[in-house]
Amino acid sequence: MAGTRAKGRDVQFYLFSEPDQPLGGMRLNPSVTEENFLSMLDILIVASGPFRVTLRETGVDLLRTNNALQPGHYDIRPYSRRDTIAITDELCITRILSRTITGRHDLFRARVRERDGKCVITGIVNNMAELDDWRGFEAAHIFPLSSEEYWLQNGFSRWITNRKGERDTWINSGQNGLLMTSNIHQRFDGLDFSINPDDGYKITCFDKDPFEIDGRILDPICREPNGKDSASDELLRWHFRQAVLANMRGAGEPSFEMDFPPGSDMMGEILSGPEAGKRMEAELFSRLNGISFV
Repeated sequence: MAGTRAKGRDVQFYLFSEPDQPLGGMRLNPSVTEENFLSMLDILIVASGPFRVTLRETGVDLLRTNNALQPGHYDIRPYSRRDTIAITDELCITRILSRTITGRHDLFRARVRERDGKCVITGIVNNMAELDDWRGFEAAHIFPLSSEEYWLQNGFSRWITNRKGERDTWINSGQNGLLMTSNIHQRFDGLDFSINPDDGYKITCFDKDPFEIDGRILDPICREPNGKDSASDELLRWHFRQAVLANMRGAGEPSFEMDFPPGSDMMGEILSGPEAGKRMEAELFSRLNGISFV
């Protein structure tokens, strides 16, 4: 069963000339500032010139400040009548839960565990690490394994600076990983929250926040400035763009159920749900991911 990201939105934004047809919106959490919102609109809006954003209820233009964003309806208009405004068609990749399930991923998992030792989102430390007990902790891929072909086609490996000589695509580099508790990992792969390296590594939730992570800062342990295996800022930046696209553009991208109880018809549920073809392709790829591409 797919969730809908448009439910419960308390922020909507519009092209000023079409005030009844929202271009998109978001569920507002306390960490989002006026500056944050305008930066997100920079990702979403394709404009031929500068534009301004006005809170319809007050008629006041937003400024790039740290003031908390207010709920309401926001109108986007160009400064010049000759300029055009449209919503981007940038690709948002269909994601599934990226579990490390083959021997090919053992080194990735080991590197992320050794570097982090804790959930870098919640700060929960694995105090069983000395016993090599990592139950409840998972090495999450920032860029998903299920889209490795897209990774190759678009040269994402250029953002991996510590290759250590492996003959591989480097999608399983520790620089493409973060250690998280299992429940947080699901939310991360679902694009329910993301980390903005251009805003002090602040965590932004785009959905309800049951784990109270909105506004936290990504743990420094995984991003030491001189650390060879530090998580890649470019990959974090890409994930943040994906989260903005998935949650704020139009009605939002489908969000997928990831928990299939024993005896359930997993294939049937996928095929009867939204984006069935893309999701089935991603699921199959994740299960065949032990195959090397080079």
